[in-house]
Order: sequence, then structure tokens, then C-alpha cells
Amino acid sequence: MPIVYNKKINGDSTLAIWKIEETEEELLNGLQLKQHELDLISSFNNGKRLLHWLSTRLLLRTMLATADYIDCKFDEHGKPFLANFDYEISLSHSYDYAAVMISKSCAVGVDIELIKHKIKTIKHKFLSDLELAQKQIGDNIDGLYVCWCAKEAIYKWYGKKGLEFRQHIHIKPFKLKKEGSLTAVVELPTGFKELTVNYFKTADNYMVGYVSAAH
Repeated sequence: MPIVYNKKINGDSTLAIWKIEETEEELLNGLQLKQHELDLISSFNNGKRLLHWLSTRLLLRTMLATADYIDCKFDEHGKPFLANFDYEISLSHSYDYAAVMISKSCAVGVDIELIKHKIKTIKHKFLSDLELAQKQIGDNIDGLYVCWCAKEAIYKWYGKKGLEFRQHIHIKPFKLKKEGSLTAVVELPTGFKELTVNYFKTADNYMVGYVSAAH
């Protein structure tokens, strides 16, 4: 199980990324699954979806350093949570990678995406005109993916439905780097909240964004 990235963040938050090179059988052998989980994965109709599901669970098990059964469930908003471990978690995957973020003290959100040119065709769906006017975003593929991953990470961090990328999450001007951070202002039902989102681009053309903060 090649973990290609493992970083401590904010004291007790950890982000890890794993390159998926194992077969379904190898991944299954590292997990303790109950019947409802076996029924779920048997319903997956493509191999990559199954590999993503298994790899995020095995990475989670590795990060928690436990041989015990991990009861990973989803709440009514679709946010994953652990029923039998006192951690906040966030899961993401894209093509050959799985990413997991955990924390004992605050909410977390992570997103990993393979960079593709087609993001230009949907940029107006998740970015405001004000954001698109920023020179580091505009038609810059990397800039667009930084913003997408940042907003997706914030959406997962919040963990409730109703948060719209274009309407409720606003990216402040930032300096685009291969690894850096940006500030986003989020319009929540309880008021405005400013968040710092970290991001980095991998050598093989993936973008990762992550956030760790109290609600």
C-alpha cells in the first residue's frame, strides 16, 4: 500500500494520499467488512468505483493504526463519519489515488482531482464573475482546479447540503503556486466564516485541496 503523501496538519489533523496499485482481492484482504458492506460493494458496476471504495477504507484503517472493525457510515447529508472512533474524517479519490483526512478536534475536508482541460467548460458553474476576473484563475487550468478543490474541500468540511459553490463560497485573490494556500469566505446560515485552504499539485498532474478548522 504505497502512501505517497502523509502530513500532520494543525496538530492533530492528518492528511494521507495513497496510490492505488493493488487488486480488489488484495484490498479486500486488508479489511474487515460486514454483510451490509459486502452487499454494497457487490452492487458497484465498475471496477474503479470498487477500488476507490476499498482503498479509502484501507487507508483509513492504516491512518488509525487499528486492527479493529471500522464502522464508517454516512449521515443524512452524505457526510462520512466513524460510529466507533472519535475522529472527524473526509474521503476523496480520483483515478489512481485515494485521499483521507482525519482529525480529533475539528472538521476536515479534502479533495483530489486529476487535472483535465474540460474544467474550462464548467468554470462559470462554480466560480463567480469576480473570481474569474482574477488573473490567476481566468483560463488558467491550474488556477481553476485550485478553486474547484478548495470549494469541494470546504463543502465536505461543512458537511451539510445547501452550500452552493458559486453563491456561497468566495475565493479571495491569491498567488498561484505549485503548493500554497488561499483564503475563502463562506456564507453559512450562521454568518460569514473565513477559512484558509491549502493546496498542492502533484508531479503526475493531480490537484489536492484541504481544510481543517472548527465549525
